[in-house]
Amino acid sequence: MRALWAALGVLALGLGMAGIVLPLLPTVPFLLLAAWCFARSSARLHGWLMQHPLLGPPIRDWDARGAVSRRAKIAASGSMLAVWVGSLLFGVPVFVLGLQAATLGCVAIFIWTRPD
Repeated sequence: MRALWAALGVLALGLGMAGIVLPLLPTVPFLLLAAWCFARSSARLHGWLMQHPLLGPPIRDWDARGAVSRRAKIAASGSMLAVWVGSLLFGVPVFVLGLQAATLGCVAIFIWTRPD
């Protein structure tokens, strides 16, 4: 069972790292999932992730206070806006634009209501 948790952790970590550069793929939720999976599979992997200089701070902030850094909030909001404007420029149907706006708006509200 530990191998399954480790494999799921590696998959979540990969998706989280991809989310750093892909606007609609969330980074921190996948990092949180990876930390959770690693905690069930390997203390070494969990410790490595929690102490990683780039990936560890958002996980530790969330664990400690449910917090999202101001920098991450701004980056997420900018990415969401860029994706929506890109959809607009590509001529995506109005219904889809509305659905995107509603979804991204809810995500933005959630992010901005978290402590810094």
